[in-house]
Amino acid sequence: MNVGQSAVIPSRRRRRHRWHGLRAKLLLSYLAVVIAGLLASSAVTSLLAPSFFATHMAQMMAATPSAGLPGGGPGASGIMGMMGDMASMAAMYASASDAALADSFRAAMNRALWTGGAVAALAALAASLFVTGRVVGPIRRLATASRSIAAGRYAERVPAGGDDELAALAASFNEMAGTLEATEQRRLELIGDVAHELRTPVATLEGYLEGLLDGVVEPTAETWAKLHGEAGRMRRLIDDLQELSRAEAGRFSLHPAAVDPAAIAQAALDRLAGQFEEKGLTLSTDLPQRVPVVYADRDRAVQVLTNLLTNALRHTPVPGRVTVAVQRKPQAVQFVVTDTGTGIDAEHLPHVFERFYRVDRSRSRALGGSGIGLTIARALVEAMGGQIWAESAGLGKGATFGFTLPLAPRASSEGAARFVHKAHTAAFAGAADAAGVTVPAVPAAPGHAGRS
Repeated sequence: MNVGQSAVIPSRRRRRHRWHGLRAKLLLSYLAVVIAGLLASSAVTSLLAPSFFATHMAQMMAATPSAGLPGGGPGASGIMGMMGDMASMAAMYASASDAALADSFRAAMNRALWTGGAVAALAALAASLFVTGRVVGPIRRLATASRSIAAGRYAERVPAGGDDELAALAASFNEMAGTLEATEQRRLELIGDVAHELRTPVATLEGYLEGLLDGVVEPTAETWAKLHGEAGRMRRLIDDLQELSRAEAGRFSLHPAAVDPAAIAQAALDRLAGQFEEKGLTLSTDLPQRVPVVYADRDRAVQVLTNLLTNALRHTPVPGRVTVAVQRKPQAVQFVVTDTGTGIDAEHLPHVFERFYRVDRSRSRALGGSGIGLTIARALVEAMGGQIWAESAGLGKGATFGFTLPLAPRASSEGAARFVHKAHTAAFAGAADAAGVTVPAVPAAPGHAGRS
């Protein structure tokens, strides 16, 4: 397709949409009502006016008296008088006939117009009811569905056929209802997940404490260590939930500065190198010698990269390899973590950054994590002006997670300006959180998804 054809197609679509829109339909509906009234009035007038006129003419002729010829004497004077009288009578009859004819025609037309007008009004009323029903019907269905949504019945939907504004509104309503239904489902799952995650350590603590009270369990150092471990497990879950709440609400403080990307990568690697070695995985790096500095919160950036490495550590079986790469992009630096692990099916990719989402539902918290680490990572990266995503060729083919951070002002004033705005917003939100003020979260960047 050439440029001319590609330019013509949108214009044709706009013209077609213009004539299929709600404005055009309302205009056509009014025209239809007017035309229906005119046609009905014209048809009734054409059918009834001749008969009405004939009836009035017959009544006029019946009401006109017969006049005989006036008498006169013999001779020329009598004949002349008779002719004068006849001329006078003809003029009188002509005048009377014209007036009666005009009255009859006027009366016939008035009857025809009144009758046609009544029929036209009925036709216009019927057309208006039909057209109004076509326009108001979808709106009433939307109102009924919205009341159902407000009552908590999120499965409610409305028909969305057509290509006008009402159809677009119905489609948007259905999309909103689907989003609300999914949100409600995630809320219920969140409550269940939190209860499930807390049940195990609470049950363990309760069992050991009951054993200690009954004298069944000896108060040894090993017992106290187990109790301390379960309490720490609960604390970590609560900390994760608190961090998630702050991250999703944008209520955390950032301290942006010019940071070396290699230092971020090295700090994350130092944290987890022992765990990779203990599990028997190969941890490799691809760090170029010269990379422009980024403008980010160093601790938060290390936290994000550590989270991605931890995720790869959990989902990569032995023997396996995890690679960390740092790459230069036009306005940012990209951090990429690639593993040879279990991979992610395509249906799960859009959801892996959602809280408490696990690709494998059978995994426990110990094996699969809490399911909120990637959610926190996404919120942090987007707050620092970057983007985060996940890719996978399928199950058993590994996965790739990556995120970007904007260049420092010396490398990219434009990228830094975008980040400074978001960083200052997040910093203000953190201060506002301390004062008890809620600050809206930074909107998520569209078009990216990842794994939990």
